[in-house]
Amino acid sequence: MWKWIVAILALFEAGWMTFDGLRAHLTGSYTSPGGERAGQLGPWASVVSAVGIDPHSLGMKWMFILYGAAWIVITICFLLGLRWARTAMLVAAIGSLWFLPIGTLLSVIQIILLVWKIRPSA
Repeated sequence: MWKWIVAILALFEAGWMTFDGLRAHLTGSYTSPGGERAGQLGPWASVVSAVGIDPHSLGMKWMFILYGAAWIVITICFLLGLRWARTAMLVAAIGSLWFLPIGTLLSVIQIILLVWKIRPSA
């Protein structure tokens, strides 16, 4: 059961990253809320800006697309039981901790489940 929870959370997060990156690439903007916050990006944009990356840059949009797509492939390999995929899932979840707020929460849950199950005694 834990494996399916990890996979569903990863597919949700990776799928969203891929979708939103593709949308931003094709339309010029990421998905954003309406109302007062219309057009504003989430807290993740402040994180990437702090390290010198423009959230609206072509490179950032491609990072979303490629990271999300790679993570989807890793998730499929994880579900197929490929031995290396568990560690790759952990690396992917750690690598997306910057994706505040929802991505961080989903990644933390995945990391906890994966570390709990990766232990040699598991």
